[in-house]
Amino acid sequence: MIAKLISLSLRNRYIVLLISAALFGWGLYSVQTNKVDAIPDLSENQVIVFTEWMGRSPQIIEDQITYPLVTNLQGLPEVKYVRGSSMFGMSFIYVIFEDETDVYWARERVLERLSSVGNMLPEGVAPTLGPDGTGVGHILWYTLDAPGMDLGEQRAIQDWYVKFGLQNVKGVSEVASFGGFQKQYQITLDPNKLTYYKLSVPQVIQSIRANNNEAGGRKFELSDIGYIIKTTGYLQSAEEIQNIAIATNNTIPVRVRDVATVQMTGESRLGIFDLNGEGEAVGGIVVMRYGENADEVIDNVKLKMAEVAKGLPEGVKFNIVYDRSGLINESIDSIKKTLIEEMLVASVIVFLFLFHWRSALVILIQLPLSVAIGFILLNAFGISSNIMSLTGIALSIGVIVDDAIVMVENAYRHLADAQKGKEWMEED
Repeated sequence: MIAKLISLSLRNRYIVLLISAALFGWGLYSVQTNKVDAIPDLSENQVIVFTEWMGRSPQIIEDQITYPLVTNLQGLPEVKYVRGSSMFGMSFIYVIFEDETDVYWARERVLERLSSVGNMLPEGVAPTLGPDGTGVGHILWYTLDAPGMDLGEQRAIQDWYVKFGLQNVKGVSEVASFGGFQKQYQITLDPNKLTYYKLSVPQVIQSIRANNNEAGGRKFELSDIGYIIKTTGYLQSAEEIQNIAIATNNTIPVRVRDVATVQMTGESRLGIFDLNGEGEAVGGIVVMRYGENADEVIDNVKLKMAEVAKGLPEGVKFNIVYDRSGLINESIDSIKKTLIEEMLVASVIVFLFLFHWRSALVILIQLPLSVAIGFILLNAFGISSNIMSLTGIALSIGVIVDDAIVMVENAYRHLADAQKGKEWMEED
């Protein structure tokens, strides 16, 4: 079979060269379109379900949220296992699917099941899906370099301007903010005053919720002009919250300011983000979407950063803390250099041993062609160019060289023997 294949190739050498050229061109195209990353994504195919119920202990979270969700998500198709984790005020469910399962199909199945378990959870609790990223999806970290600006203002810029701008980049799943203070209106109740006015905490909460609303009326026409009646009740300042009436005591309204203090403050924090020991900083983590090209996404994020920076306050700029593109470029350049060195060394060795440039040319042509075909297969199986895959190609060069050396040397010896036999026959 091998002899027939070699004979067929020798009789149709131009067709073989044409096929080889086509494969090499296809391989060059595959090299340009192949997804590039430094770290191979070996994480499990999972969907994260996050549920928040602030102020509750881990045991309450486990009994009323984590356990009902885990038991209901176990019957999904193609699920390997379901893990649950409960902590103060939060619940995390990790639904692990089979490796060949499409991640977005899996997310749809989880959403379908979550829509049927809402009645089993406490009132006001709504589970949400985590981002469609993976454990190695953190491709870029940045902070805001804003000298003289307080942390609350920096966090407001990050949450309400920068984050929304970067989330529009193709391939970005989420921009997670960190550091600073999240601004909020905080109402501190005085229990002695509540007792004096015979009020309860739920009454205060209900009054504030009822007043932070907008109600629509009806439409009527007057003098051929249509009017729409509505009431605007959204709270916009601490003074408006202070003036909310909770109850009436002897025809005198009891307001929030009579039983509590209202102030603008930051949300309670469980930690801080310090940058190089120089103090607290505010920034974000760019999370790449599952299956995207890391190198391309990072470039697009940097271009978007330059566009977003034009709208930042004067003196505020981006400071990139972690950028995976440097590791990606160094890894790719190192492997490329290794491949070129191996091809050149193998060709030189063959040339020195055989002292025949055509034999060395066979080796030199075979190596890049084999690498190009390897990238075709990488694209076919959806494998990115990373340290693991490129190192595998580099190691396989040795096998390819051994095979080529044996074939070339064998052909060279047979041709030499044939030539010597021909010379003997002519002498006889």
